[in-house]
Amino acid sequence: QVQLVESGGGLVQAGGSLRLSCAASGRRFSNYNMGWFRQAPEKEREFVAAISRSGGSTNYADSVKGRFTVSRDNAKNTVYLQMSSLKPEDTAVYYCGAAPGIPGSVYVRPNSYPYWGQGTQVTVSS
Repeated sequence: QVQLVESGGGLVQAGGSLRLSCAASGRRFSNYNMGWFRQAPEKEREFVAAISRSGGSTNYADSVKGRFTVSRDNAKNTVYLQMSSLKPEDTAVYYCGAAPGIPGSVYVRPNSYPYWGQGTQVTVSS
């Protein structure tokens, strides 16, 4: 099992940047494919970005391509989400998920991830 803790959320103006971090503890971090999801009030949890166990493969939602970058540091047991050119519609609680899986794979569905952090709020003002 792996425990996840997100940090780095906050209030930012449109056009600004934030970097989210997700620190993992427990089982070997490099065995997990990682993903970032977000959930706005009264909406379903939606995929944002995912990264494979080694970091060699990534995938992004169309709505964030070119603005967000997912990365990981397996030596620090941490996955990051660098968010730039933020828009008000990016406002949501952001969650990281961990999924044991096939090397080189990235998962885009929430139900692929058995482990979740508690979330961090990102609010983008116009």
